[in-house]
Amino acid sequence: MFPKNKPHMSDTVDGSIGELSPFHEAFGYYAHGVSKETARNLPVGWETRLIPIKSQNTGGVTGWCLDIHDLIAGKYVSARDKDLEFARMAIKQGLVKEKVLRERIKMLDTDASQKDLILKRLTSDFKVSQGASS
Repeated sequence: MFPKNKPHMSDTVDGSIGELSPFHEAFGYYAHGVSKETARNLPVGWETRLIPIKSQNTGGVTGWCLDIHDLIAGKYVSARDKDLEFARMAIKQGLVKEKVLRERIKMLDTDASQKDLILKRLTSDFKVSQGASS
């Protein structure tokens, strides 16, 4: 989640509802606080695609979440085992569209060789996912 109007609060998000927090233990899911500094691996224009989350349960506060395609593109850039596993699960669950994700990869502020590597990995992950669902 990106505290859009209070970007300095991204660490508070992690501490309050982040991984291994009491919130995570109670509800079985968590959120990462994202700041502009931690978002350096995201596709250009990610801020314009943030998704507002606001309901009775948010106490009038709007949470700004990354678009899933921007998130997964960033996971491929980070390329840690847990990030790649997350990306594969999102693909397997049908949460991302390959065409949109490929466009987001092209929008990354990284060199062409890294983009090529990511696109090859993405192609493989979609093939594996399609084979698993057949």
